[in-house]
Amino acid sequence: MTDAPLFEEHTAGGGEICRQEGEAQRLVIPAGEVGTYRLAQLDDYSPLARRNFPHSPPFSLQLEARLSAASIPGTWGFGLWNDPFSMGSFQAGADRLLPALPQAAWFFYASQPNYLSLRDDRPAAGFLMATFRSLQLPSILLAPAVLTVPLLAWRWAARRLRRLGGVFVGQDACLLERDPTIWHAYSLDWQTDGVAFSVDGELVFQTRIAPQGRLGLVIWIDNQYAAFRPEGKIQYGRLAYDQPAWLVVRGITLSTG
Repeated sequence: MTDAPLFEEHTAGGGEICRQEGEAQRLVIPAGEVGTYRLAQLDDYSPLARRNFPHSPPFSLQLEARLSAASIPGTWGFGLWNDPFSMGSFQAGADRLLPALPQAAWFFYASQPNYLSLRDDRPAAGFLMATFRSLQLPSILLAPAVLTVPLLAWRWAARRLRRLGGVFVGQDACLLERDPTIWHAYSLDWQTDGVAFSVDGELVFQTRIAPQGRLGLVIWIDNQYAAFRPEGKIQYGRLAYDQPAWLVVRGITLSTG
C-alpha cells in the first residue's frame, strides 16, 4: 500500500518551507550568527504519542532531494526516528515529556564539529546512512538517568557513560559518497531484520541493526551540532551561516506491507 504523506511544518529562526513546481518543497534556513537556532522541518508525528507514531516495518521511503551546498554547517536529512529527546508537548501525551532511547533509520548529514556515534569504528560525521536500535525501555524508567547529567562534566565519568550507552544502544553507519547538490533518488527499506539504503536504484548499504517500535518520518535542515567524543568531551551549540541554505525534496512516496 502506498500512502500520500501529510506533513506538519515547523520552522525557527527565520526558517521557511516553500512549495515549488511539481510538488517539490524547499526547506530554507537563513544566514545568521552563532547562537540562534534556525530550522525548517516536515514531519508526520508531531501531535502523537510515541506509541502512536505512524510507521512500522515492513516500510519503505522513496524521495528525490538536492542541497544548496555540499557542506552546510549543522545537520540535514530525511528518514525515520522516534524523536527520543523531544521533551514534547502535553498534547502528545506523557511519553513525549520524557526521553527515550533512540530508534532511527535515515540519511543524515552532520557537519563538523558534530560527533554522533557511540562506536569508535563507525563514522560520526559527514553524509551518512545510519541506523539506531535500542532496548525498548519505558520512558519512565529512563527518568532517573537525568540525575547522571552532572557527571558528564567530568571526562572520566563521561567516557564510562559513553561506553555504557553503547551497551543499550546498537548503531550502524556508512559514509555515502555522493554529491548532494545534484538530484538523486534516495530509498530506504525498513524490515524487522534489517535496513537497506539505495541511491539512484543502486543498493549502497545494508545493515541488520534495524530500529524497533513505531517511528515517524522527518525531513529537516538546521544549524545545530552535538558531539560526544571518545575522550569524553561533550559539545553542543548552533553554528553560523554566511548565506542561506536549502534542501529541496520531491516525489515523496511511502509504502507499507
